[in-house]
Amino acid sequence: MQELIITKELTGGRLDKMISKYLDKAPKSFVYKMLRKKNIELNGKKAGGNEILKEGDSIRFFLSDETICKFQSSGTEDRSKRLESLELNASWNEFETIWKISSMIVYEDDQIIALNKPAGLLSQKAKPEDISLNELIADHLRTQATGYTEPKLFTPGISNRLDRNTSGLVLAGKNPAASRELNSAIRERRLKKFYLCLVKGIVRSPETVDGFLLKDMKTNQVRIFRSLENPENQADFEKNAARIQTAYEPVCCSEELTLLKVDLITGKSHQIRAHLASIGHPIIGDSKYGDAALNKAFQKTDGLKRQLLHAEQIQFTEMKGILEYLNGKFLKAPLPEDFERICSQLNISC
Repeated sequence: MQELIITKELTGGRLDKMISKYLDKAPKSFVYKMLRKKNIELNGKKAGGNEILKEGDSIRFFLSDETICKFQSSGTEDRSKRLESLELNASWNEFETIWKISSMIVYEDDQIIALNKPAGLLSQKAKPEDISLNELIADHLRTQATGYTEPKLFTPGISNRLDRNTSGLVLAGKNPAASRELNSAIRERRLKKFYLCLVKGIVRSPETVDGFLLKDMKTNQVRIFRSLENPENQADFEKNAARIQTAYEPVCCSEELTLLKVDLITGKSHQIRAHLASIGHPIIGDSKYGDAALNKAFQKTDGLKRQLLHAEQIQFTEMKGILEYLNGKFLKAPLPEDFERICSQLNISC
């Protein structure tokens, strides 16, 4: 018999999901069969699997050590073994040399980690062979961090994804409770996210713009509409279009460009890039929604190959539960070198 006591960091999840993490190689049918037969009990009683776990709960596995071992990953593989199935263009050590996570850390405690993601690094995998920020975080937590939950009970992952060529703040929880609260806070807009971007044209005053965003999954691009009236396919549009709201204010201007601070009120895919482009202020360097001629000029003179969009600030305002202590905290990620250099050349103060 083995017993798992639920700590504060593991609370809030469903019993069946916790069992599936503990016995990560066991099929769901086996888990539910063991629950029905009372070979797995919650607090000494038969359970159905949909119970929400609380601190101090006891999960008992009345299974042989051989059976438990059979259905558990060892968790002892080193980094090279964990990655040996990936067809990488560079070794893990070479990858770490390019993307040093230690240089990205903006804030870290026992519950969360905040990183300043460089442009060019994926937030999460697009293909199985990719390595992304998720893998760097997982490796960091397994090998260096404090406050990390036992790996077989929790797979770390980022809570707010940035496009590959967008830089800035990314958050991740170190345990299930912290990760759930971060995800909920972002979804419910209980924390504020602010971006800096360099755009075409002169913006002289703050403004909040509304609209509707429709994503084309085939092209991975979005279209912005000012109203819910769409002559092409009204029924499909009303079903799939998402209402969006973007607030911005000018920080500094040159003769033809403006540095904007953007408050992402709603958070949809490509929202800032597409929304600003739709009102005549495309982001410099944006290959999907930007001004091609202007981008080409910046590429020729400055070697710019990505959009100048940076997730600069996060303010915790209404965090709950295990992360309530963060309320009032403010995180800021410095601008990357290419962004800062171009602004300096244009006499734009960041």
